[in-house]
Amino acid sequence: MQKTGIVRDELYKEHLRDYPHVESPKRLEVLYEMLDSGEFAGKFLTVSPRPATHDELAWIHDPGYVERIANTEGMAHVSLDPDTQTTPLSYHAARLAAGGLFRLIDKVMDGTVKNGFALVRPPGHHAERDRAMGFCLFNNVALGARYAMNIHGLKRILIIDWDLHHGNATQHSFYRDPNVLYFSTHQFPYYPGTGDVNEIGTGPGAGYTVNVPLSGGQGDREFFHVYKEVLLPISCVFKPELILISAGFDTYIEDPLGGMRMTPRGYAAITRLVMELARDMCEERVVITLEGGYHLDGLRTSVAAVIKELIGESILEEGYIKGLEEGDSSPSRIIDRVIQIQREYWPCF
Repeated sequence: MQKTGIVRDELYKEHLRDYPHVESPKRLEVLYEMLDSGEFAGKFLTVSPRPATHDELAWIHDPGYVERIANTEGMAHVSLDPDTQTTPLSYHAARLAAGGLFRLIDKVMDGTVKNGFALVRPPGHHAERDRAMGFCLFNNVALGARYAMNIHGLKRILIIDWDLHHGNATQHSFYRDPNVLYFSTHQFPYYPGTGDVNEIGTGPGAGYTVNVPLSGGQGDREFFHVYKEVLLPISCVFKPELILISAGFDTYIEDPLGGMRMTPRGYAAITRLVMELARDMCEERVVITLEGGYHLDGLRTSVAAVIKELIGESILEEGYIKGLEEGDSSPSRIIDRVIQIQREYWPCF
């Protein structure tokens, strides 16, 4: 029986080791401890990462920028922007984060695992072509999409980004590219300031960027309705061959950086929607990579809920999805606005 693949490595904990930062090694410590507990014994396959090469990183990043990050190797501390720093092993951890996603994509594509979660750091979706920002050094999910296309020959990649913060750099990486559908739900206006509903792509990529900017205070029901009413119809037309998820858990109700109200059951519910889409469209190929999430207990319970969905042991009680579907959805106005804008590009609307 195919299992779920999990990417993990102790080197990821060395990024920002002994440096005071909210994007701390403790994030992975609580997740790895959770994986090593009895409830997950024998239920996943550990996938060993390998470092991304400079040539691979140059699919998304300027080679000069890659060299600038490489030059931080061994340095006690380098501040790249007010939010983003490196410590002696950060460059190695960042290469391994991107390469870990590559290895997981390999395992999904060759059928070794049916889906997977890369529990890596540093995160990636804010890292621009030539600039580190928002705690991110290399854009793991954008690199993963390029890897799937360049190495595995895929033509249609869906990237879902449910982090609290808009994935500015992922959007910019594929803004003209009709082979990558980028779908983001995020708090707006908020850091980094991008992700307005009118940002839809340009040229041949027009319509292939779908932003659903949400005000603070949205919870499980609201996110579920957005994914069901906007993501699913568009994706059924796009017909992805692989689904990548930038999974940030800073929309968790108690996250110190966020203003949303998601719970572990909410993450499980939208994961189920995505898995059902993958079952119908792309042979169940879902590959998730960790982005934000800074409430340690919330991160642990939410990631556990997602992994349990991946392995078929859902935390959702019977009738929970139906309960989400019923009743009013407070973001209906933004859903209507997104549909109005995207109707020109997607006949499903």
